[in-house]
Amino acid sequence: MSNAVEFARDVPDGCTLSVRVHPGAKSDAVTGLHGGAVKVALKAPPVDGRANEALIAFVAERLQLPRSRVALVGGASSRSKTLRITGKSAAEVGAALSPDVAC
Repeated sequence: MSNAVEFARDVPDGCTLSVRVHPGAKSDAVTGLHGGAVKVALKAPPVDGRANEALIAFVAERLQLPRSRVALVGGASSRSKTLRITGKSAAEVGAALSPDVAC
């Protein structure tokens, strides 16, 4: 497909999503792209997994999915994270997570 989304890849039953997180921001938002990942700013601090939980909640809300369908599968203690999204294609995720600054 020529309109491939570089930060999301199709896998069986869903897709994986590469995310670069900026915790401690003023608001929760998709702010752009960073080296093959979507950049997400989060108000939550990177303490006791709060930013990870906020990321899962933010992505689930943007994709209109229950949080149980969004799982952190890589990068729990890093700014670069991988999420597993069940029930959405890479194209659907790409459309829902278009950077807010591009709107």
